[in-house]
Amino acid sequence: MPIPGPVEPVPVPRAPAPRADGLVDLVGLDRAAIAAALVEAGLVTPREARMRARQLWHWIYSRGATDFAAMTDLAKPLRQALVRHFTVGRPEVVDALVSADGTRKWLLRSGGETYEAVFIPDADRGTLCVSSQVGCTLNCRFCHTGTMKLVRNLTAGEIVGQVLLARDALGEWPSKPEGRLLTNIVMMGMGEPLYNFDNVRDALRVVMDGEGLALSKRRITLSTSGVVPMMARAGEEIGVNLAVSLHAVRKEVRDEIVPLNRKWGIPELLEACAAYPGANNARRITFEYVMLDGVNDSDADARELVRLIRAYRIPAKVNLIPFNPWPGSPYACSPDARIARFSAIIFEAGISAPVRTPRGRDIMAACGQLKSASERLSRAELAARAAEKEAAW
Repeated sequence: MPIPGPVEPVPVPRAPAPRADGLVDLVGLDRAAIAAALVEAGLVTPREARMRARQLWHWIYSRGATDFAAMTDLAKPLRQALVRHFTVGRPEVVDALVSADGTRKWLLRSGGETYEAVFIPDADRGTLCVSSQVGCTLNCRFCHTGTMKLVRNLTAGEIVGQVLLARDALGEWPSKPEGRLLTNIVMMGMGEPLYNFDNVRDALRVVMDGEGLALSKRRITLSTSGVVPMMARAGEEIGVNLAVSLHAVRKEVRDEIVPLNRKWGIPELLEACAAYPGANNARRITFEYVMLDGVNDSDADARELVRLIRAYRIPAKVNLIPFNPWPGSPYACSPDARIARFSAIIFEAGISAPVRTPRGRDIMAACGQLKSASERLSRAELAARAAEKEAAW
């Protein structure tokens, strides 16, 4: 049963702009919604709709098709009719950057606004960092995205679209579970996922569906800054791994760098972590902890972090994140020796505390560096970049 809780804890300024062509994008809809849309458009009978929705689902999520003409197990008159009512979309790529370390960042646009997605390749996995909002309302002081205003929530289709676009770029169609480059998803891009709960939940259900993209919930991590009332609901209705942006163990420090702490403090947050459905030693909660020089990186902070994890009996690991600078940021990264000492204290207590290797810093794709280009570039500059990309393709 769904757990009651506020679905929209903060006001969202606007909805995405409607499509100028009036077409309905099938990306992000579940099978029932696709079937209902087909019936509403008068293209199939209610009796036939379920089968046609299943066929469309296969082409969209198993084959990566965007052209109805390619869907050859559908009758030609139906394919021609689908073109008049529907589309299978992708976000527009305004810019695409590749880091020296192989990290890829896409500046995307849909519904009139821009947002970013990042693919991080490693030896044994490939992780796509997905955005859930355009902008953010949390104002975390160490985060570049936090300096933006919240523009709007991304739709389920726009969230799924980031995954489809990455699969396109990596040449991973048809979809298959073995030999993938894109193996993991982290909801750690722009925005707070639990402030866009319904769309994030619906998108991840599409991504996890075994007859399509088929990414296991064990390979998906949702990160929250601590929207306590929504955490249990996320565990029950989505069931993916949970990461919590903790970043400080003292109230006065977390109040400053993660202002959401003033609404739901450390005790409430850790109680919600301890109660997160499905958390156990095999599926530990990850505490994300950005290392800020002289702010939250003392030996005493490390020991207090250990004490809190033990006190609340949380099956946890700690992900130490060297601060990634951005223009105008008020903080500096802790020295390597200080980070190593902090990590050692936690490891000595029997809690895993690896140090994340910064990736994509040279293209502003590292943790905490994402920011919509609409905040940095003029409309003319964005249009020029898009035209250059189109000419190159």
